Amino acid sequence: MNLYRAEQKRMIAGLQNNGLTLRRRYWPALAMYAVLALLAWFTMDSVKVLVHGRPVDLRMVPLIILGGLALRTILARQADRIRNESKEGGS
Repeated sequence: MNLYRAEQKRMIAGLQNNGLTLRRRYWPALAMYAVLALLAWFTMDSVKVLVHGRPVDLRMVPLIILGGLALRTILARQADRIRNESKEGGS
């Protein structure tokens, strides 16, 4: 039973540290997404491929993927802010 409680305490401490890590790595992560997007844009050819019968610029594919990852990062930061505000307000 003591091992279970020790594991719970370790997990709670890890979650608190995770919030600090997320805030510290937020801007560098967004900057890296921007750098990767620029590299993808300038290194790929502007070849058109047919997707459902419509021509799509092939350079847009990595930009859409990186944009989705950046959006996920932004949403994770907002969720962390909301969790922290609810903890501070509830205490």
